[in-house]
Amino acid sequence: MITIWHNPRCSKSRQTLALIEDKGDVTVRRYLDDAPSEAEIREALSLLAIPAVELMRVKDKPFKELGLSKDDPEDMLIKAMAETPALIERPVVFANGKAALGRPPEQVLDIL
Repeated sequence: MITIWHNPRCSKSRQTLALIEDKGDVTVRRYLDDAPSEAEIREALSLLAIPAVELMRVKDKPFKELGLSKDDPEDMLIKAMAETPALIERPVVFANGKAALGRPPEQVLDIL
């Protein structure tokens, strides 16, 4: 089973979805409409083996509007992503007990 946290308005997300659709059953989670919980974000970060700030769109407006900083504590950044899912970098693909960020889209092929 493959799951993608997907934003259909994002070209990288669309490209990644196109790449994985023929690799098996894909569950598409529109994370902007169905925001991941703090626990789900923590699990994603664990699987990705990255700090919270690396899963965030730090150059986008919501990050600045919320007054966030790259130096904020992990808990604060995770809570912000759960409350404002637009902060989450996309797409994130989960498969085989692993996760990968689709930037570039081909990067997710390693976990399939």
